Amino acid sequence: EVQLQASGGGLVQPGGSLRLSCDVSGFDSGYYAIGWFRQAPGKPREGIICNNQFDGNTYYGKSTKGRFTISRDSAKNTAHLQMTSLKPEDTGVYYCAADSWRGACREDFLYDYEYWSQGTQVTVSS
Repeated sequence: EVQLQASGGGLVQPGGSLRLSCDVSGFDSGYYAIGWFRQAPGKPREGIICNNQFDGNTYYGKSTKGRFTISRDSAKNTAHLQMTSLKPEDTGVYYCAADSWRGACREDFLYDYEYWSQGTQVTVSS
């Protein structure tokens, strides 16, 4: 059974940084696509960043490119979302998602990943 556990959310001031973690377990192979998404109250879910372990490609959401990065520790089956220069509009519930299909990570973030974590709240406020 594949399970994802997101952690690291919290309250941060504008301009600050925060790192979220996603612990992944249960994949038969070590190769899977992973993505980070967020949802603010009253807004649709937004794709932030994703990484395709099959070809190494990384895609960025329009509002987070240049500020957010993704890293993966294959030995620990953990992915991290490093967020810098945070803005109040980055506030929301953040989710990580994973899928064994190599096409899951795509530039338009429209693919519906098979596995999702619970959310972790990120609040950017002074």
